[in-house]
Amino acid sequence: MSGETWVFGYGSLIWKPGFAFAERRLATLPGFRRAFCMASIRYRGTPEAPGLVLALDRDPQGACLGVAYRIEDAAAEATVAYLRERELISYAYHEERHPVALEGGGVVEAIAYVSDRAHAQYRGGLSLEEQAEVIARSVGPMGPNAEYLTNTVEGLAALGLADPELERLAELVRLRMSAVK
Repeated sequence: MSGETWVFGYGSLIWKPGFAFAERRLATLPGFRRAFCMASIRYRGTPEAPGLVLALDRDPQGACLGVAYRIEDAAAEATVAYLRERELISYAYHEERHPVALEGGGVVEAIAYVSDRAHAQYRGGLSLEEQAEVIARSVGPMGPNAEYLTNTVEGLAALGLADPELERLAELVRLRMSAVK
């Protein structure tokens, strides 16, 4: 691969990138929003009881706050291969390149994994209450779905990024889980 390689993280890539990077910057991806709109049958749920995971969902009025990782040229090919294995496991996402605005100035083209609205696992349009119900009860090979949500909210907070919708969803999940005990 030639030229700079940047990767945009909006969910688990914030708190568990899984690859070495040369630089990490806060960044904004316009035209998208972070949403629990993808059924998870391999990580945070099962085929019999799917969980929900985050995806970048197109929203012309939206802007997703996240992080941009710059990858060293020598590691770019291996990093992209790793990300494809991780993010494209069920082909519910498209790998796309989009301009992202870096905090402090500058725009770079970054790899982003965007929801495929035509995929059978796409679950756009669920209310926060419906999302909370699924997340509170789902568990997969990588652990409880609620843990994924909590890690993302905490990862965003550690970077000084607020996502009121995710924070509200986390509260709804906590309420459902405490009611079950």
